[in-house]
Amino acid sequence: MRDPLVERMRGFGTTIFAEMSALAVATGAINLGQGFPDEDGPAGVLERAVEAVRGGGNQYPPGIGVPELRQAVAEQRLARYGQAYDPDTEVLVTVGATEAIASAVLALTEPGDEVIAFEPFYDSYAATVALAGARIVPVTLRPEAGRFTFDPAELRAAVTPRTRIVLVNSPHNPCGTVFTGEELRAVAEVCVEHGLTAVTDEVYEYLTFDDAVHLPLAAFPGMRERTVAISSAGKTFSVTGWKTGWICAPEPYIRAVRTVKQFLTYVGAAPWQLAAAHGLRHELAWVEGLRGALQAKRDRLSAGLESAGFTVHRPQGTYFVQADVSPLGHRDGAELARALPALAGVVCIPTQVFYADPARGRRYVRFAFCKRDEVIDEAVERLRGGL
Repeated sequence: MRDPLVERMRGFGTTIFAEMSALAVATGAINLGQGFPDEDGPAGVLERAVEAVRGGGNQYPPGIGVPELRQAVAEQRLARYGQAYDPDTEVLVTVGATEAIASAVLALTEPGDEVIAFEPFYDSYAATVALAGARIVPVTLRPEAGRFTFDPAELRAAVTPRTRIVLVNSPHNPCGTVFTGEELRAVAEVCVEHGLTAVTDEVYEYLTFDDAVHLPLAAFPGMRERTVAISSAGKTFSVTGWKTGWICAPEPYIRAVRTVKQFLTYVGAAPWQLAAAHGLRHELAWVEGLRGALQAKRDRLSAGLESAGFTVHRPQGTYFVQADVSPLGHRDGAELARALPALAGVVCIPTQVFYADPARGRRYVRFAFCKRDEVIDEAVERLRGGL
């Protein structure tokens, strides 16, 4: 029969995460591909979810999200970044950051519009833009002085009369870059000059390393009124399966995004929302401990990958290390990634799947370090013996 899938989505198919995770299961390989921790989050957050379930919080919450979480998000944004948002009109709870991004793009673009995104970009970005009938326009991050960054001139050149959104992910998945004030000012200037909306994916906002500091784009001159800021509980509290996210934005943006969001999922699970509110108010010391632990795991895996022959780009944040496969004599990261489970019993993700043109990322693979130390050590030993 004819392929029933609409034309604009035919280039996507099964996500690389599902493919590589299935390969890990089939081969018994250690999965350093998909970015989920192998340990649960803070006990207080987990217990608050249990209390909510047992206490009857199992029916539809308000469409905009439970008041406790909206208030906690507004408090967090004010305390951490000095930005005031009205929890009743400027905060929207979503089913994870992925739904928040999808709802924003669907609400704010028309077919034929353009969305600028910094590549490599998380795979849902391109799919979401395609769903909207819009076109994604990449601005490439390239390694420079030990980190991935962009050329402001390329960003300016990417803007056309059809540009509507600049999609900014910092801390950046998969590169691990935390954009500097200078880089964010360049983005802000382009947005203000051309009247563009910024959609910011900030889910790794707490997970930065060394002296890198996450700065919200909405705090830059002229950006509060044109930024849709997105974050979530999943990475902050190591509860990625809860899919609880939120948006902070001016009321007209919240109204627009909610108009779309209500017909996607309507609402997210109430118990997870109440638990996330507890986390934001009471568990940030635990999150700081997580940040320190992840920095040590980053160093542990980076050293191990280097000892196995990779060139490693040590990240400033997130869960992920970018590794260059060319020193090993390989020219294609996707070929190596698919062979690695049989060669060494380890799964990674080929970074080229996150590029509009895969050739630009062919040398790189992505490894996740949000795993127990013994898992990282075993993976390194396997890589040393199998490559």
